[in-house]
Amino acid sequence: MSVIYLLISISVFVAGLFLYFFIKSVKSGQFDDAYTPSVRVLFDDEVKKDLQPSQKKSKKEETFKENQI
Repeated sequence: MSVIYLLISISVFVAGLFLYFFIKSVKSGQFDDAYTPSVRVLFDDEVKKDLQPSQKKSKKEETFKENQI
């Protein structure tokens, strides 16, 4: 029976150790995504169809954009 207590205490210690290192790596930026922002530039020209009335472009802006292309 004393072996079970020993194994449980060791497993709790190891789990705490893994939790500590996980939190430390998250705070240091280990899991930050460095790939997506560089690829997002390629897909910047998506058309947004559901614009709110305050977000709609004026005719002058639309004509200016069409003339640039």
